[in-house]
Amino acid sequence: MSRRKKQTHTVRLRTMLLIMNMTVLILPILGVAVFRFYENELVEKTEVELIAQAAVIGSMYKEYVQAEIKDTRHYGRRADPANIVPVDEYYTPIFPTATLSQTKIRPPRPDGNPSTEPADAAAKKAGGKLLDIMTEAQKTTLAGMIILDYDGKVVASRQDEELDFSHIFEVSRAMEGAYESVIRDRLTDNPQPALASISRGAYIRVFIAYPVIHEGRVWGIVYLSRTPQNILKHLYAERETVAFASAVLIMIALTLGLLMSYAVVGPLQKLLRQTYRFATGEIKTIEPIEDPMITEIDQLSRGFSQMAKELQERGEYIRDFSMHVSHEFKTPLTSIQGAAELLSEHIDEMDPEKKEKFLSNIMQDTERLKRLVNRLLELAKADNLEPGPETCALNDILEKVQTRYKSAKFAVTYDSVAEDAPPILMAPEYLETILANLIENSFQHGANAVHIAHKKRKRKMHLTLTDDGAGISEANIEKIFTPFFTTKREDGGTGLGLKIVRSIIENHHGKIEIVPSEKGAEFKLSLILAV
Repeated sequence: MSRRKKQTHTVRLRTMLLIMNMTVLILPILGVAVFRFYENELVEKTEVELIAQAAVIGSMYKEYVQAEIKDTRHYGRRADPANIVPVDEYYTPIFPTATLSQTKIRPPRPDGNPSTEPADAAAKKAGGKLLDIMTEAQKTTLAGMIILDYDGKVVASRQDEELDFSHIFEVSRAMEGAYESVIRDRLTDNPQPALASISRGAYIRVFIAYPVIHEGRVWGIVYLSRTPQNILKHLYAERETVAFASAVLIMIALTLGLLMSYAVVGPLQKLLRQTYRFATGEIKTIEPIEDPMITEIDQLSRGFSQMAKELQERGEYIRDFSMHVSHEFKTPLTSIQGAAELLSEHIDEMDPEKKEKFLSNIMQDTERLKRLVNRLLELAKADNLEPGPETCALNDILEKVQTRYKSAKFAVTYDSVAEDAPPILMAPEYLETILANLIENSFQHGANAVHIAHKKRKRKMHLTLTDDGAGISEANIEKIFTPFFTTKREDGGTGLGLKIVRSIIENHHGKIEIVPSEKGAEFKLSLILAV
C-alpha cells in the first residue's frame, strides 16, 4: 500500500515579510487614525452638549419674551423658510455639523462692535432674567453664554453688553433662521506642551449660534461656545482603557516577532544543524523540514535533502567504483610485474618459446589496461555529460549502424522510419554510441542478428533491441549495469559498455531497461523527442 505524501500549505517569504512590515507600518497609522477619530468624537460631543444647553436657554428666553410683548405676530424678523426643516409637525431636531475632518477651522472670534442703537427692550428684559441662571450654569458647563436679540445685539452676557455681533458669520446665519456651528482657533497665553502637536482639538473652540424661532420669526439667538475636552487629558482619564489597548498592540508586535521566529529563524536553525551534522558525517542524509510555513524555506530544505542524497549516492558510487578500478587494474598489473620479473631474472637461460610466451602475456595485459583506460575515459565523459540542443534523425543513425555491422555472420535490421518522424533530442554521436555498445554486447554473447523496433508515444521515442544470442540469466539481470561486471572478461570484455550506455541515456532524461525474453536479450530504450 503506497504512502500518500502529506500536503503542506506554505506562503512565500516576501509575502510574509510584506504582511509583517505592512502590519508594523499600519499599527502607528491606525493609532493616529483612532486618535483623530476619538478627537473628532470629542468635538461632536461638545457640540451636542452646546445644542442641548442652547435649546433649554432658548425655550426659557422665548417664554420670557412672550411675557413682555402683547402682539407676537410682528415681533422679531422673518426667518428664511429654507433654513427651517422640521422632521414632522412636532419635532425640529438639530444635529451636530462641526467636524475636524471636514469643517474649516476659522480664525478666533472677532470682537463685537459697539452698538449704535439699543437692543430690543423685551429681549433685554428676558435676557436680564436669564443672566443669573446662565452665570450659575457656566460654573458647571464651562461654556461661554451670550444671548442676542433678533438683530444680533447682546441682551445677556457677563462681559459683552452693549455690543453688536451681527457681523460675525455664525450670528448672521442665525439671524436668517439657520442653526450654524463653527470651529475657531482659540487664543491662549500658555505654551503648548510637546504632545499637543498630535492633537488639533487642544487649541480650538466650538461656537454655535442657535436661533430662537417662534411661528417662523427669529426672536433671538443663543450664542454659546466651549473648548472641547483635551484629548490628552481625556486619555489620561481613560488610562485603563488606553493601557489595555497599548498592551494589545504590544502583544500584536510580539506575536509578529514570534511568528517570524517560528516561520523563518526556527526552520533555518534546524536546517543549519542538519548541514553541520551531515558535514561531520554524523548523519548520512538531510531530511526535509516538516510542515514549513515559508515556501522558499520548504524549497531550500528539499533542495538540501536532494543534494545530500545525491552526494551520498555519489560518494558510495565513487567508493565502489574505486574498489572495482583497483581490482581490475591489479590483476593485469600483477601479471605484467610477474612476467617482467621472470624475464629479468632468467632471460639468459630461458628458451625462446617461454620468452615469447611471457612477452605475449605482457602485451595482452597491456592491451587490456589500454582498453580499460579508454573505457574509463568514455565512462567519465558519459557520467559528466551535459546534453545540449542538438538533435538527430533516427533513420540516419540506424542506417549508419547497419552499415557498420553489415557482414555475412552478423546482421542488424530495423523497422522503417517515417519521413516525418520527429528528431530525437540527442547529438548523433551519442545515439550511435548507445546502439553500437548494445549491438557489440549482443555480438559478444553469441548473437547472429539484432533487430531494432521503434514506436512513438507522446513526446518519447521507444526503441526495442532484440537479439538471438544466449540471453541474460536471472542471476545476472540485476548486475549487468554494474561497472566492470562482465562474463566475457577472457574475450576482452571490460564490463563498462552498458554502464556507459545507461549514463548517456539518463543524462538525456531517458531510460533503459531489460525486458524479459524467452530467447536472446531484449533492451527497451525511452528517448526524449525534440518536439
